[in-house]
Amino acid sequence: MSKNPFERKINVRPSRKLLIVCEGKRTEPNYFKSFPIKKKLIDIKIKGYGYNTDSLVEEAIRLKNEAYKKGKPYNDNEVWCVFDRDSFPAGNFNRAFQLAEDNKIRIAYSNEAFELWYVLHFKYLTIQWGRAQYSNDLNKLLHHPYKKNSTTMYTDIEKEQGTAIKNAERLLNWHKKCKQRLNPEKDKPSTTVHHLVERLNSFI
Repeated sequence: MSKNPFERKINVRPSRKLLIVCEGKRTEPNYFKSFPIKKKLIDIKIKGYGYNTDSLVEEAIRLKNEAYKKGKPYNDNEVWCVFDRDSFPAGNFNRAFQLAEDNKIRIAYSNEAFELWYVLHFKYLTIQWGRAQYSNDLNKLLHHPYKKNSTTMYTDIEKEQGTAIKNAERLLNWHKKCKQRLNPEKDKPSTTVHHLVERLNSFI
């Protein structure tokens, strides 16, 4: 059957919108942009700023409010901030969590560094490493030098993602069992990046 020559093709934009605001300018954005998202399911924007913890949440709030004023709001609980504990003052880190909670913004944090999420693809660990130690370990686990701003990390480790999710959740449960409650500022190592990963996987 031939197509109607007068029929116009209508592009229907997805009704859901999701925003990811990252502390890093390239490392985290490069990773999340590599997810094979079906654009017909959701409109995802990923931004990297190089801001610290509470400043990053403040920027996410600004972007969220700006989208609302333009009549293109993000869906509830679909604005995410991704940042590390690093050496930022405890006050900044804790204030970021409170700001996020007050403004319905979700946080995917890592204590101490985002590279913890990568390492968890290969093994479970409770050692309190710093960023340099994670990078050194990744050199061995990847069987090639780890590049911080790599554009291939998603594909390099994607087949082990299920292991990483289990290990990340196991870490949270370990901290909860040891201390009766979670304390992201002090729970080292720990991460909730897997919560964002699972959300993105629902649009693949």
